[in-house]
Amino acid sequence: MENSVPQATREGVFPPDTHNRLLVDNAHPADWANPRPSGRYNLVVIGGGTAGLVAAAGAAGLGAKVALVERHLLGGDCLNFGCVPSKGVIRSSRAVAAVRDASRFGIRVPDGWHADFAAVMERMRSLRADISRHDSAARFRELGVDVFLGEGRFSGPDRLEVDGATLRFRKAVIATGARAAVPEIPGLEQVEYLTNETVFSLTEPPRRLGIVGAGPIGCELAQAFARLGCQVVLVENTHGILPREDPQAAEIVKQAILRDGVRLLCCGHNLELRRGDDHILLCVESHGKRLEERIDQLLIATGRRPNIEGLNLEAAGVAYDAKQGVQVDDRLRTTNPRIFAAGDICSRFKFTHAADFMARTVLRNALFLGRAKASALTIPWCTYTSPEIAHVGLNPQSAEARGIALDTYTQELSHVDRAILDGETEGFVRVHTKKGTDVILGATIVAANAGDMISEITLAMTHGLGLKKIADTIHPYPTQAEAVRKVGDLYNRSRLTPFVKTLFRKWLAWTR
Repeated sequence: MENSVPQATREGVFPPDTHNRLLVDNAHPADWANPRPSGRYNLVVIGGGTAGLVAAAGAAGLGAKVALVERHLLGGDCLNFGCVPSKGVIRSSRAVAAVRDASRFGIRVPDGWHADFAAVMERMRSLRADISRHDSAARFRELGVDVFLGEGRFSGPDRLEVDGATLRFRKAVIATGARAAVPEIPGLEQVEYLTNETVFSLTEPPRRLGIVGAGPIGCELAQAFARLGCQVVLVENTHGILPREDPQAAEIVKQAILRDGVRLLCCGHNLELRRGDDHILLCVESHGKRLEERIDQLLIATGRRPNIEGLNLEAAGVAYDAKQGVQVDDRLRTTNPRIFAAGDICSRFKFTHAADFMARTVLRNALFLGRAKASALTIPWCTYTSPEIAHVGLNPQSAEARGIALDTYTQELSHVDRAILDGETEGFVRVHTKKGTDVILGATIVAANAGDMISEITLAMTHGLGLKKIADTIHPYPTQAEAVRKVGDLYNRSRLTPFVKTLFRKWLAWTR
């Protein structure tokens, strides 16, 4: 079979080139000597991903005695197998699209150009290795954290065993994250497949790539790999793509990835896989038809599963669920009041920025008897397709389920000058307010840089600034972010009722 699944090196990083050797030297150095624990720690952190690193660095910076335990690679999923490598590849795929579409802007590109897949992946590995210095074991030791590399396992309600040492703690935080969830698919056990943990180890492009799951990871990588020259088939068991998103927003992205060459098999049921001599046969029912697709490699992108194995949570008195992860209350305390949790291990918001701010909540509550609530966090998210979809807060479906009436204001990018000049008119800014007010309850943005634009709405929601305040804020012209202000204008115009207009006309006639 072409391009078999990459085999892992000692720490799951392939290929073993200069860049990945630097990554491993930073994230799990082979010659690392664990310190000797002395006395009780204010905080023991289990897991060196985003939540764990933020908790450990923050606590040490506040003067706490901190231990950080990581069994694999510091930096966690985000650095090694998630946000960082995926956005590196996506950036290269956007460069391909810019060259491909240059004629739309009056630029003539010579024939014969192509995407160098190996160079794209090497660029990603180089940048990832450079970024890994920020998450390195050496850096955290310099911050005053005792870094233990090895398998952490609770041996009681206030102690953890790692590499033969016992770490006693006043408080602990479980931040072991999540990994790719692999569904039960007939025939899957007979074929090699990729997940987000191995797809970035590829050095040659899969000629024919099948992707199961049209959520954020599946859609981002389907579009990126298609732009890089792969034939991509995307399978989703629901209708369309990105089922969590605004339907109109998802449809815009769907049309974009179809134009980029992705073949979408939605409403795909009864999926089966068969191994051929030099291929994988992907069999699925889609819209009443039984289809068979030959592919060279398969990527599973069907969600996340919490990393609870091996922790011996029973010994610590921590309740958990195999699918949902560690149980926590609104202050992120587990069923053991000494132990907290943060990040993907306990949250339905499986995003790096969510893990970051959950860790900050833990620090307030675990070290300083705080009463900060995770439910008070306003958490946006973004899918980094082209165009991007960004969302924060409620949508009409979630608002209806909670009995909340909404007013909705939508500004199409086709009426925003900068979007017209950029050739990026497919998209919109949509804001939902509490009915009859300018109080913002949620928003969706579809735009080339929606992930950057959503922060203005998130800031307003976090600090109680309504649409009227946004309308009063001067935005530079011309920018696509001006669409956010224009939504504020839409709200102001909604206040100009027929009765108010009549009063204004009478006043202006009287004052002439």
